[in-house]
Amino acid sequence: MGGGDYYKVLGVAKDASQDVIKKAYRKLAMKWHPDKNGGSEESSTKFKEISEAYEVLSDEKQRRDYDNYGNDGPSAGRAGPSRGFSTSTSFQDPHEIFRNFFGGQDPFADFDDHFGGSGWFELEM
Repeated sequence: MGGGDYYKVLGVAKDASQDVIKKAYRKLAMKWHPDKNGGSEESSTKFKEISEAYEVLSDEKQRRDYDNYGNDGPSAGRAGPSRGFSTSTSFQDPHEIFRNFFGGQDPFADFDDHFGGSGWFELEM
């Protein structure tokens, strides 16, 4: 996916509030859910597109990146997983990986606080 204008997909303005985005998503998800449309390929594709748009626009960081860089995100134009290298996994923030693994806790957060870093692992490009 990742090719369309997420604001158009959900039918909302670029300055739409999170509440407006959520309402638009729910309305469209109900309309296009494959179970409500006999499992048609068109409804399945449309539902995935709507869900992807909502996933990005409902998250502040992802929305900011999308607004600034479009569908390619901040890595647009740089070599990496989406630019010429084949990989089965995408890069994740190590802090996010640890939060997921340790049930929401980042064991390295105190380390960063004491040593002034915003993350124990940072890439500058």
